[in-house]
Amino acid sequence: MKDFRDRVAVVTGAASGIGRGLAERFAAEGMKIVLADVEEDALRQAEAEFREKGVDVLGVRTDVSQPEELEKLAQQTLDTFGAVHVVCNNAGVAGAWGPTWANTLDDWNWIIGVNLWGVIHGVRVFLPIMLEQGDEGHIVNTASLAGLMPGRGIYGVTKQAVVALSESLYTDLKVADAKIGVSVLCPGWVNTNIIDAGRNRPADLARTVDALPDPQREQIEKTVRDLLKTGLQPAAVADQVFEAIRDDKLYVITHPEMDFIIRERFDNILSRTNPTARLFG
Repeated sequence: MKDFRDRVAVVTGAASGIGRGLAERFAAEGMKIVLADVEEDALRQAEAEFREKGVDVLGVRTDVSQPEELEKLAQQTLDTFGAVHVVCNNAGVAGAWGPTWANTLDDWNWIIGVNLWGVIHGVRVFLPIMLEQGDEGHIVNTASLAGLMPGRGIYGVTKQAVVALSESLYTDLKVADAKIGVSVLCPGWVNTNIIDAGRNRPADLARTVDALPDPQREQIEKTVRDLLKTGLQPAAVADQVFEAIRDDKLYVITHPEMDFIIRERFDNILSRTNPTARLFG
């Protein structure tokens, strides 16, 4: 995709973090922006700030785990702007620390609902629209470095699935000779507030049992917070995503210094060697 000015970009999880960075990068290219987020107050603030900068923007409160809300998002996008050219299935959550077997069914339903079903719904709803338009376009699915390294908990399960989905989608579109490109974003540590995603966890999926005793859980959360604070800025991630869209690149791997983890994983697979157990990479 080479032409961006006056094209329409839809970004989920857009009120903060990587999503906000993506929306700002697209706006800098003269695109019309649809901000989608489950957090109403943060969404409205972001929408107002974009509008104050002269951006043609629409904010739509969206829970990506619910298919009907993605359908509503698509319809409002078309009603407002008449088309869609870039879709970033970016919304994501993290949590449910501890051994995989200790997580509750509600943990699984919450994280899979947002991280995986949110991407599936975004592809299922928006891609047919983009294909029917016949214009150039691009889909960006946010996974994680966790999608390429040995799995770790529910989060890793969802992110590896997003990588597999994106690879399948890339092949399908190339075989069909479509004008739609695909990128899968696999960032390492980025300075976002994803660790506090539980603030938007649905009440009907509320956590009732802790997977770890308080001191252990608190130590893990502290370590993750420290790593996030020193992570890459969302704007730098957005620059890499924009380049991938422009250059039609599938894999967006933001932290080359962590390539050894990916290489080690696939070397282990090909040599039939057990993986190295890592907590944080």
